[in-house]
Parts: sequence; C-alpha cells; structure tokens
Amino acid sequence: MKSIVFLSPVLFLLLFAGCAKNHYKTIVEIRNDQFYINGKPTYEQRCWRGIKIEGLLLNSRMVQGIFDDLNPETINIWSYPDTKKWDPERNTAEFIENMQKWYEHGLLSFTINIQGGSPQGYSRLQPWHNSGYNEDGSLRPEYMARLEKILNNADELGMVPILGLFYFGQDERLRDEKAVISAVNNVTEWLFERNYRNILIEINNECNVRYDHEILKPERIHELINLVKTTKKNGYRFYAGTSYGGGFIPLPNVVKSSDFILIHGNGVSDPARILEMVNETRKVEGYTPKPILFNEDDHFDFDREQNNFVSALKGYASWGYFDFRMKDESFENGYQSVPVDWGINSDRKKQFFSLLKEITGKE
Repeated sequence: MKSIVFLSPVLFLLLFAGCAKNHYKTIVEIRNDQFYINGKPTYEQRCWRGIKIEGLLLNSRMVQGIFDDLNPETINIWSYPDTKKWDPERNTAEFIENMQKWYEHGLLSFTINIQGGSPQGYSRLQPWHNSGYNEDGSLRPEYMARLEKILNNADELGMVPILGLFYFGQDERLRDEKAVISAVNNVTEWLFERNYRNILIEINNECNVRYDHEILKPERIHELINLVKTTKKNGYRFYAGTSYGGGFIPLPNVVKSSDFILIHGNGVSDPARILEMVNETRKVEGYTPKPILFNEDDHFDFDREQNNFVSALKGYASWGYFDFRMKDESFENGYQSVPVDWGINSDRKKQFFSLLKEITGKE
C-alpha cells in the first residue's frame, strides 16, 4: 500500500509559485523573414491592398514604460499636470491599462527600453538619470519590477516586446565596458529566470549616435548581439539585434550577426526612400533572409495615399510608430515625452491606430 504524502500549505504555495514561474502563453519565432507567434505567422493570411502583411511585426515606440529620474534636480520636470509630481508607478500602471487597446487595433509589438529614450523628444543634453542599472551593471529592482509587470501583461495578450538595453545619454551611467557586459548578462539571466519566450532584444538604440562605451558603437556592437545569441538555457535563446540613426543602412557586421534587422525612418521625409532603404539593406554583405523592421519613424501623413508606413509594407518590412511631443504641444500628445499619456486620444494617435486597424483587418 502506497503512503499518502500531505504537503503543508507553505510547501504547496512554494511549489505552485515555481510552476507559475515557468508558465508562459506567448512564444515568438523567426522563420526566414517572417515572425511567428505560437506557431502561426503573424496576421495570418492577411493582405491589404495587395500588400502581404502576414509575418510582419507592426509596432510602436513606447520606450518610457518604466521611466524614472534619479536626479533630484530634474525630477520635477516630469510632474503630472493634475498632481504636480512625478510618479513612476502611475506611469507603468497607465501603460498597462492601455496595452489591450493597442493590441485590439492590431499592434503586436512595442519597443520598451531599460534606459528609456529622450523624454523631451529630441535632446542633445540629458542631465536626468533614467537607468535600470547600477554603475556596475547590476539591475535596479524597482525598474525591473515595473518591467516585469509590463512583460507579463504582454505575454497574456500575445504581444512581442522589443526590449532595448541601452540608450545614448544614459549609457555613461555604467562605469566601464565590464559593467556594460555585466548588464547584458544580468538582463538575459533575468529574462531566463522568468521563462519569457516572447521577447526580442535590441542591444542599443541607434548604435551610431553618441555612445560613450566602445562596445556600444557600430564597430563592436555585434559582440553584444553575439553574446545574447550564444547564451542559452533549457535549449532556448533570445533573438537579438540593434538599430542605427534615421536613414542609415546597417553595416555588414550587424547584418550578419542579427536575427532581425532594425532600421529607423527618422529624418526620411520621402516615402520612396523608405522602400529604397529596405531594398538596400537586403543587398548588404552577409544578408540572409531575416525580418527587416522599422521600430522608430517620426513621419506620419496617415491620411495620405503614400506615407512611410505604407512604403515599408511595400518592401515587406515591419514599421514602428514614433510619437513624440514638441514643446508647444499639449500633455495628451506623444508616447515618448514624459509625462506620457498612454491612451489613444490625440489626432495623430487616432490616425495611426485607425490605419493600423485597417491594415491588419482588426474588427
């Protein structure tokens, strides 16, 4: 006769927590130049105006989802109009509240960055301190707790976040190259511990723009891409790549190393040039079939027949919306400018999400 083993309530909860930790709903795969989610191509069988949409990953730049400012001299710049103070937990909560709305309009991906982006749209100087790393590359728990909430919700919804690790103007918060490498390893291990399978990694935003550390610059950035690619656990690894400034064609070392190729449309006002960029990228030495996607483009014209979004699709490249607020615009505008209103409420946002919904066939 077999004995019956009774578990104490505490042990049961510990075992349950361990199982929950290993649970995930969303798995991203790359097969040649297409993205798959849970074994099926994205936007399965979808065409729009004769343009193939299946396999693309349409996205938006939402890099400030875990933003904070550790500089007491600048933190008051980001105060909410209603409370007159900055609140990083509110920022993340409101981000999460709007994710399902984005998804229902056909948005499958968003870029979120551990060091954010310029919270004033475009800024040469960045005196604020927004970094999820300590100077030695260890992770700040409060930043990662906010990130975990967002990534968990993305997993539930079936979304594929593009997780950016470094941003120029903040990378100098890390002491040296050893700290940069430690940060990459620490983030990768953190993702493995939570068993995520829906994350794409962007090593740094625009590697050819004002980075302090040599390993984050174009000549050596492939070293960090390869570091992520060669780090495996339980037979799994994360897909990785990096991006360049607007209009720049990726260099061979990145094209060869990347699982997906990121390009930016900032500064490209002629939609025809967007299509040219995609075609030129496919001709770079070392290119093999892999997804090409814009994850930052500050040009809109969504009411026109030709715009950067549509031109990217014609080249079978995914496109990413970059919505920032200029100094003379109101609080409700801009997904990068802090404090962020994460809703779909400005005319610009409504136009983008309306076109996105039409393109993806969302009802």
